[in-house]
Amino acid sequence: GAMSVDSITDLSDNTSKLLEALQLSHPHELDPRRSLGKKKMLSLNPITWQVPRIVDRCCKHIETHGLQTVGIFRVGSSKKRVQQLREEFDQGLDVFLDEHQSVHDVAALLKEFLRDMPDSLIPRELYAAFLSTASMEGPAQLAALQLLLFLLPPCHSDTLHRLLRFLSEVARHAESSWGPDGQQIPGNKMTVSNLATIFGPNILQKEKPGEKDAGAMNFEDSTAIILVLQRLIEHYQTLFMVSPEMQCDILRRLFQTDPDVIDYLLRRK
Repeated sequence: GAMSVDSITDLSDNTSKLLEALQLSHPHELDPRRSLGKKKMLSLNPITWQVPRIVDRCCKHIETHGLQTVGIFRVGSSKKRVQQLREEFDQGLDVFLDEHQSVHDVAALLKEFLRDMPDSLIPRELYAAFLSTASMEGPAQLAALQLLLFLLPPCHSDTLHRLLRFLSEVARHAESSWGPDGQQIPGNKMTVSNLATIFGPNILQKEKPGEKDAGAMNFEDSTAIILVLQRLIEHYQTLFMVSPEMQCDILRRLFQTDPDVIDYLLRRK
């Protein structure tokens, strides 16, 4: 819920598949540390940033209240409270998560949402392709992953980027550290490997939840899923960055196929 789309179909009868396939963004737009005061939309993609409200609010809650929580995503939660939150989001209510909510409940809610999506965050038709990158190494592996990410629908791409940014932040607080006053700040113990083990099966699904053999997974697939998600978490900033050369190539093609869209993008800039 809470997704709005600024459609280019108002400009042209031919919806540009290139724009839907590639998320064309400026590098500083992907930086979460950029100035919060700037509300001007800078994306070259005319489709508004599409992340479900439940995902964004769960991530923000944990980023604010749970980065030092030991064993987050592993410690049990209250099924009753998680179900209540889930129903409120399902009803379209404007749910605010604050310090009164348990971090473990919110963590469980995020996992449940990703697990129960009608189509998994990485669409099932791309399951085998993503897993095949596990046998690759180095730049070739990252190049293949990036091309696969470009195939994701905009909502899936935006949501995956938000999730990976969040998981990277959680992993950054895995180890204990020392505060400026010499006080020890406990780590959450959730390394990239631990997070990939937990979230991998929720993001990369071969079968729909509840389908026959949906719970059965061979060891090779399980290992590949964890490795692929580890790479996505570790390199998400690079993987979601479209090179200037590719942007120029796409814009040249759009100039031939969708000149009205080019005019719109330039005016928006």
